[in-house]
Amino acid sequence: MSYNNIRTISTQVIGIAVTATCLLFSLASFAQNSEMQAIEDSVIKIYTTQAAPDYFTPWRLLNPRQSSGSGSVIAGNQILTNAHVVANASYVQAQKHNDPQRYQARVTFISHEADLALITVDEPGFFSDLTALGIGALPDPHEEVSVYGYPMGGKTLSITKGILSRVEQQIYAHADAFLLAGQIDAAINPGNSGGPVIVDQEIVGVVMQANSGRRSENLGYFVPPAIIQHVLQDSLDNVSDGFPDLGFRTQTLDSPSAKAAYRLNEGQNGVLIIKVFEESPAFGILQENDVILKIDDYDIADDGSIELSGNLLTDYKHAIDLHHTNEPVEITYSRYGETSTVTLNADKVRSSYSLVAGEKFDEIPRYYIYGGILFVPLNMNLIKHWGNDWGRSAPVSLLQARNEWSHPDRRELVVALQVLASDVNLGYHDWRNWVVETVNGEPVRDFNHFAESVRGNLQESLVLENKNGYQMVIDHLAAIASEDQILSQYRIPASYSKGLFEEEE
Repeated sequence: MSYNNIRTISTQVIGIAVTATCLLFSLASFAQNSEMQAIEDSVIKIYTTQAAPDYFTPWRLLNPRQSSGSGSVIAGNQILTNAHVVANASYVQAQKHNDPQRYQARVTFISHEADLALITVDEPGFFSDLTALGIGALPDPHEEVSVYGYPMGGKTLSITKGILSRVEQQIYAHADAFLLAGQIDAAINPGNSGGPVIVDQEIVGVVMQANSGRRSENLGYFVPPAIIQHVLQDSLDNVSDGFPDLGFRTQTLDSPSAKAAYRLNEGQNGVLIIKVFEESPAFGILQENDVILKIDDYDIADDGSIELSGNLLTDYKHAIDLHHTNEPVEITYSRYGETSTVTLNADKVRSSYSLVAGEKFDEIPRYYIYGGILFVPLNMNLIKHWGNDWGRSAPVSLLQARNEWSHPDRRELVVALQVLASDVNLGYHDWRNWVVETVNGEPVRDFNHFAESVRGNLQESLVLENKNGYQMVIDHLAAIASEDQILSQYRIPASYSKGLFEEEE
């Protein structure tokens, strides 16, 4: 065979090889583009009309407002998003990528604790051309992630990239829960909320909030896979049990003197129990001054942290958060030098172990008007009604109550919020934000107990007293006689909230 023939054949082989390489590259590029398109199509824009209650005038709603967020399609024709995107919603719509039409949607499950919600669209065929995204594993620190969503400033889908910088317990801004969260340096803006964090075509997080106070740019947080999976399992029976609580509170034990006082052995670390609540799983089993050394297989460090992996630490509370209600939790503890192990049954968290209940959503505020005085229970909804700077602007007496523990004999505080001026309450027109301790000398247990005590009063006068001994005295018969006139004068539909006196419902 001549040299020219050999060169021709070689050229043809090289040409075929180059063509094959280009073809493979094109196929890979096509597959990658198809995967990217499938993810984009699965990211949904959510429109919400929200009407929150007015806790200063609890018989009415605030003016409705419109907002938007993002979500992603998952198995079961469900859209995963943030709870705060659809909280207090009166109307919800979903819009697909590159589709101008909005479809009416409805909330099927919500976890305000985890700031997660599931919505669906009943329109036939809505999900037929959409790919359900799977839930992946938590990325490694410093791994690149992609954030999908519909931030403010435009109508089209936005994709930003960032690095997972750390994973640890954080305060979730929506309902103040303390749960595991991932931190990324991708830009998080209003409208991104609820959008998926993607790695390898799987959801590894749900965007929930930007950095608190916006002191740092391009810093945000997402709900990690462990919390997402917990909520998805919780949703199977359509009843939100939330994250369990064992009923104790602790402090770190990194003081050598404290360790010696509680007789910890060399190399032992843990957290000190400072409070065990009555009627909780831990009550009667664990005691104050016990040192918790271990929860399940997680050793607790003296700063309260546990090791999730070789380079990942977080608060020990996460070991409890991994459980669902009614599951056993193994606790290893030391009681003045003696180590023991017990199994506690994880229970649904009480509404609040503090005298001030956490913020609630999708609920009607409770109130009771007696003698022209508006009484309400003290909770974070009320406190936050003082505005974004509520930590400074809310009354000090109400803020201080957040540091007090609840008790079976004192579960909730009652506030005389304002006085609707009339003859029956002369002398008290400028009294407001006043915590009621007793009714005719009887300590107030909670708001329902207070309302029943006032309504069932048989004495001529009703005497309300605060902890400093100041009294508010109302003529009982005059209060009853003036009720209709006061409600009419101030255009209030009812003297108490629906459901307060159950026997009348």
